[in-house]
Amino acid sequence: MTAAATDPFLTCLDMKFPLDKAVLPPRVRKLLRTGAYEAKEAVAAKKLIRTGDVVMELGGGIGFMSTLVATQTPAQSVHSFEANPQLLPYIDRVHALNGVQNAKVTHAVLSDSDGTAPFYVRPNFLASSLTPMAEDGPDVQQVEVPMRDMNRVMAELKPSVLICDIEGAEAELLPKMDLSSLRAVLIETHPQWIGKAGIRKVFQCLDAAGLVFFPRWSHGKVAVFRSDW
Repeated sequence: MTAAATDPFLTCLDMKFPLDKAVLPPRVRKLLRTGAYEAKEAVAAKKLIRTGDVVMELGGGIGFMSTLVATQTPAQSVHSFEANPQLLPYIDRVHALNGVQNAKVTHAVLSDSDGTAPFYVRPNFLASSLTPMAEDGPDVQQVEVPMRDMNRVMAELKPSVLICDIEGAEAELLPKMDLSSLRAVLIETHPQWIGKAGIRKVFQCLDAAGLVFFPRWSHGKVAVFRSDW
């Protein structure tokens, strides 16, 4: 279902987002209204992405970054991977509302093989993840989502830029990925979940791929890595 031009929407950084309270929790609606939603990532992405870049996004969310990349940067294309099945129709609505033409969304998580994986859908999409929680109640839905072989995907797409916000899974995923095609990475780290050891793993694997932390465009938990500085 696509968003009609007459449907109510929120505007953030010149992008439109359908006002769907079933998808957007109050905190997200407030951040969108004030222009603060993923603002650090947005600033970094617009500086980082160049003409002709193929951008790969892990964690599509509400379609914010894929829309921004598609409409406000000179990227050739953006390929977004999102595990939460409840977000896919909303992302489609966001893309339609903003006239996005060069973005593709795939329902999948990346792993070291093809298959399926359990995913825990929580009322607040920000809390949904691949990891069960002790406090999960009857309002949490466990679903099976497709898994795609990460390195096969990398070989097919040959992305030059990776954007990653996967709620802590970065510490396990990135060290297993072939990062050789990348010239830049924009990642929201989650030290509150992966700890010092996880942060070390992320930095070490990126450094080994020639991607060096670039502090000038980094801010707090949002980190930029480049091979060309």
